[in-house]
Amino acid sequence: MSHQEQLIYVEKQGPIATIVLNRTSKRNALNLEMWFTLSKRLAELETDEQTKVVVIRGADDTSFAAGADISEFLSNRSSAQKAKEYNDLSMESVDRLHRFPKPTIAMIQKYAVGGGLDIALSCDFRFSAEDGIFAITPSKLGIVYNLTSTKRLVDLVGPSKAKEILYTARSLDVQEAYRIGLIDRIYHNSEIVEHTYAFAALIAERSQVSVRGTKQIVQAILNGHTEENAEIAELILQSFDSEDYKEGVQAFLEKRKPQFR
Repeated sequence: MSHQEQLIYVEKQGPIATIVLNRTSKRNALNLEMWFTLSKRLAELETDEQTKVVVIRGADDTSFAAGADISEFLSNRSSAQKAKEYNDLSMESVDRLHRFPKPTIAMIQKYAVGGGLDIALSCDFRFSAEDGIFAITPSKLGIVYNLTSTKRLVDLVGPSKAKEILYTARSLDVQEAYRIGLIDRIYHNSEIVEHTYAFAALIAERSQVSVRGTKQIVQAILNGHTEENAEIAELILQSFDSEDYKEGVQAFLEKRKPQFR
C-alpha cells in the first residue's frame, strides 16, 4: 500500500522519523482506525534504534488534525459502554505518545482541534505556522473532557485558561495560543518545515542518554515529585557509566564535537 493510501504513515530520514496524518479530505479528523494505527506506529518507533526524534504533522499544510471524527460518534459512542471502548482506544494512543521515551515535536499547520490538539499537547514541543487554529470542543457536544488530557492542558496554560478553553470551546489564533503557552514557537508558513527539522536534528546530535533522562525527570516533576526517588537517582548515576558520558568528556578535552552513538 502506498503512502497516499494510508491514513497514517511513517517517513524516516536519518535519526528523525515523521508520523504523517493523512486523511486530508477530512482535515485529518481522527477515526478509530487512525487511533489504532497511531499507537501501533509509536510502538514500532519506540524500539527502532535509529530513530532519535519523532515529528508529527499533517500530510499537507491544510490541517494538523481537526479533532475526532464526529460522524463516527453515533455508531462508536452511541452508549456509555461503547463510548468507554472508543475512549479507551483513543486515550491509549495519546497516553502512549505522552509516555514516549524519545523527544517528540508537533508541527502544526492550520487546524489543531479536539483530539488533534490532544495529540499536540502530548508532544514535548508544539511548533505552529502563522495560520494555526486551536480549540477543544467537548462543551459543544455535551462531553466531559477526560482528566489526563485536561491535566496536560492545565500543565501548559494554567487552570483558569484551561477552564476558559474548555468552557467556551472557542477557537484561539496562533498569537493567543503562543501568549498563553499552548504552543512554543511560531514560524512563517513557508519556513516551519525547515525550522522544525533543524530543531529535531539539533536534538538528535545531543546525547540521547541526557535527552531521554531529562524527559523522564521533567515528567516526574509534572507528576508531583519534588525529591529524587530511587529510580531517578539510579537514572542519574547510570549516566556516568554510559558511553555518551565518556565521549562527551573526551570531546570536551580534545576541543571537538562529540559523536554520540
